[in-house]
Amino acid sequence: MSQEPKCPKCGMENTYYDSSIELWVCPECSHEFSNNVTDEQIQDLTPRDSNGAELMDGDSVTLIKDLKVRGSSQVLKRGTKVKSIRLTDDPEEVDCKIEGTAMVLKTCYLKKG
Repeated sequence: MSQEPKCPKCGMENTYYDSSIELWVCPECSHEFSNNVTDEQIQDLTPRDSNGAELMDGDSVTLIKDLKVRGSSQVLKRGTKVKSIRLTDDPEEVDCKIEGTAMVLKTCYLKKG
């Protein structure tokens, strides 16, 4: 008797093989996967701040490090509050305006709140 693989996303053991799409399916989280997928291949595309908190459009964040602005002599100081961020296609970046200037910031330098 063959052993059904665990779902790599949620760890559920009650998976089944769907021959119409030739993939394993998890009824718990609806994740579809092939039998050779590993946990490292599943990427979380949710934008998160430096502490792991999920970021959403309109959130306010605080800089956790002094950042030099490329192409300028301006430095954004640690503790600067940024209001109304906008998410981008890249989960590691957010759009925002600081002092009227549009900028893209890396989420690893931000703290929600």
